[in-house]
Amino acid sequence: MYVELKGINKKFGGYQASDNVSFSIQKGKLIGLLGPSGSGKTTILRMLAGLENPDSGDILIDGKRVNDIPASQRGIGFVFQNYALFRYMTVFDNIAFGLEVQKKDKAYIRQRVNELVRLTQLEGLEQRRPHQLSGGQKQRVAFARALAPNPHLLLLDEPFAAIDAKVRKELRTWLRETINKVGITSIFVTHDQDEAVEIADEIIITNRGRIEQIGTPVEIYKNPSSPFAARFIGESLTIENYGELHGFKRHEKYDSAVIRPEFISVSKVNKVIYPHASEQGIIEDIFFRGNNFELHLNIGDKKLIAYRSLEDEALAVGDKVNVLIYRLYLYNDEEVLLVENASLKSDNTIVI
Repeated sequence: MYVELKGINKKFGGYQASDNVSFSIQKGKLIGLLGPSGSGKTTILRMLAGLENPDSGDILIDGKRVNDIPASQRGIGFVFQNYALFRYMTVFDNIAFGLEVQKKDKAYIRQRVNELVRLTQLEGLEQRRPHQLSGGQKQRVAFARALAPNPHLLLLDEPFAAIDAKVRKELRTWLRETINKVGITSIFVTHDQDEAVEIADEIIITNRGRIEQIGTPVEIYKNPSSPFAARFIGESLTIENYGELHGFKRHEKYDSAVIRPEFISVSKVNKVIYPHASEQGIIEDIFFRGNNFELHLNIGDKKLIAYRSLEDEALAVGDKVNVLIYRLYLYNDEEVLLVENASLKSDNTIVI
């Protein structure tokens, strides 16, 4: 493994920012640290960079313990959320800064900067200053500056947080493609699930200073291994009294269930496909989301959210509809259980 954290603990006053954090990362992987605000993900990044020191535990990079090695000597590139560009320097000089500090010769600096300008698609902007750039261009400059000294590890802290939605989506694809070209091991912090799923080879979910789950985006999404992961990933809603739903029995060990919009199918009352598995609901609200409609439903005392294709027959607020729930994640304090609607197939449960 190229990056390893072993039993890392870090406190700020009475706040436990890292609670026995351990994980390992293979060389060349692009890893997303995903979690809500205050979950400890940025603290992990800063300790890797040497900007914070753990209270206990070991940080290893390429097999070497780096706890006592200064940040400037760790061979790490860092891209900050607010770009941290030098305002009075040109794009060229911003990118060259780390090489100047390393006292590289001018010919090499010019060659390396020009190479990175091409890589980050900044041709023609070399003599501009940060205030003359868009948010996306500034982030590309920050990325190029971090790569200039040929770091062994690239760390990115909420790299797209300050960029508008359309450019952010474009930059996600660009970042993944560029990091794959360079082949550098990279870790980025985000609270945006779409960002993590789209960019990362693997996702590390953090919560209250602990690691909840590590896996590929598909593994994390389809097989949450902890109650927090089940509730946090996707457009998840928690429901009580799930045993009242058609096709689902109450399990003694599990008090609550998580349901996602994609687990639900909604049809007009006269077009129900599975009458014994479905139940009636009422549409309380409808939101247009660009590529689908988001339906807010009421089934008795249960509030649910479902998606509906633009190609399907239109529904309206107040319509009575048939609601088919395919599956649920049941959970307690420690475990998650995936259950399928028994009215659709034989009772088949999977412990995750």
